[in-house]
Amino acid sequence: MKQKKHLMLATTLLAGFATAGSAQVAEDSRLGTVLERGSLLCSGHNGSFQGFAEVDDQGNWKGVDIDLCRALAAGLFGTSEGNLEIVPISWAQRWPALQSGDIDVVIKVSGWTQSRDTELNLAFSRPYFIGAFQAMSRGELGAQQIADLAGGTICVAAGTSTERALATYLETKDIDAELLTYENGDELRNAYFEGRCDGLVEWAPSLAASRADAPDGAENHTILPDVIALEAEGIVVPEGDDDWLDVQNWMLSSLWFAEMEGITSENVDDVRADPPSETVAKFLGVSPGYGERLGLDDDWAYNMIKEVGNFSELYERNIGAGSRYGLDRGINALYTDGGVFYPMIID
Repeated sequence: MKQKKHLMLATTLLAGFATAGSAQVAEDSRLGTVLERGSLLCSGHNGSFQGFAEVDDQGNWKGVDIDLCRALAAGLFGTSEGNLEIVPISWAQRWPALQSGDIDVVIKVSGWTQSRDTELNLAFSRPYFIGAFQAMSRGELGAQQIADLAGGTICVAAGTSTERALATYLETKDIDAELLTYENGDELRNAYFEGRCDGLVEWAPSLAASRADAPDGAENHTILPDVIALEAEGIVVPEGDDDWLDVQNWMLSSLWFAEMEGITSENVDDVRADPPSETVAKFLGVSPGYGERLGLDDDWAYNMIKEVGNFSELYERNIGAGSRYGLDRGINALYTDGGVFYPMIID
C-alpha cells in the first residue's frame, strides 16, 4: 500500500512537471485569438517607407518590417502564405487600430517612448533597430548644421516621434524654424525636393534613401551631422498581454540566434538533419520545448528561418548590401560584430 502511494505521488509530480513545461496561454491573449482565426493582421505602412515597407509595381510588399510580419506568421502557422494580411494604416492610426483589434501587432518602426509606454496601454518588445534622427538640406543653401536653417522651414512626418524629437531639439537649441508636417512619406519627400521646405528631417536610414533618390542628384543634398535623437524601434502589442509579447521577443531572439549560429534559409534543412548541439536541436524543433513553452509548435523557429532567413539575411536584402540602399548595419549588428544585439539563452 505504501509503495502504491509513493508511485501515485511520483506520477502526480511528473504530471505536474509536464504541465509546467508547456505554456498556458491566457484566454484573453491576442495569441489565442490569432491562432483561432488562422491569420495574422500585421500593420503595414502606407507602402512608402523605403527599406522597411514598400509596395512594388506588382503590388507586392517588401522590407524589413514586412519580413518580420512574414516571420511571425510563419512561426504561428508554418507559413505566411495565405495566413498573413498586411493592413496599410497611417502613423496616427496604428495605436487605435491595435487597441480596437483591427490589427494584431504593430511592426512599423515604432519608437519606444515614455508617453507611449505609460499613457497608451502599449507594450514594446526588445528593440530590433536603432536609428538616429538627422536633417538633410539642399546644398545650395550652404547649411552646415541645423542651426543654419533658422528662419526657414523643415519638413517632417506628422504624428511621429520624429516630429516630437525635432520640436524638442529646436526648442532646446533655441532654433526658430517652422515645421511642415505630412502624413504620407512620398508627400513628405516631394515637398522637400520641390523646395517647399529648407530641410528634411527623417530617421537616418530613410534620409539616406531619400538622398539616393534625389531627382536632381544625391550630390546636391547634404545630410547635416547633428544627431537630433536616437530611437530604439520595437514591435508593439497591447499592454498586459504577456503571452503575445513573449512571442514577439522570442521571434526576434530566434532570428539573431540563427545568425549567430550560421543557420540560414539555405542550410536550415541540413542543420536540422544533423544539429551540432542540443541547443540547436531544440531551437529547430528536433528536441521538444522551444515552441511548446510559448503555446506554439516546436518547429516554429525552423519555419521562420526557412521562410525569411536569419536577421542578417533579412537586413541585407532589404536595406543592406543586397539592396539599393547599401546601409551598413553598424550598431544594429550582433554584439559579436560590434553591434548591440544578442539572442536570449535557450535552455
